[in-house]
Amino acid sequence: MEIRQKREGATLTIEIEGKIDTFTAPELGKVIDNGLDGVTRLIFDLKDMDYTSSAGLREFLKAQQIMEDQGSLLVRNANETVLDIFDETGFSSILDIE
Repeated sequence: MEIRQKREGATLTIEIEGKIDTFTAPELGKVIDNGLDGVTRLIFDLKDMDYTSSAGLREFLKAQQIMEDQGSLLVRNANETVLDIFDETGFSSILDIE
């Protein structure tokens, strides 16, 4: 998994490439834990993400909970496989997916 971050003012875009699983989710967790100060709009760009396990879903949920208090979260460009995972787990109703 590779994570790229781009900050423009109070908007942070996090691009994820590859798969999020038990081994890679902590890396995303560190970005979420340490990178959201002053962020009012968080965008996850998932165009290059292939898959997420439940460990990754926990990180998305954590980000959503943080952003509920300080702004908004948007998920962009998720492929069909990732959208199916979000649908099957109920995350489609939790996350703002574009």
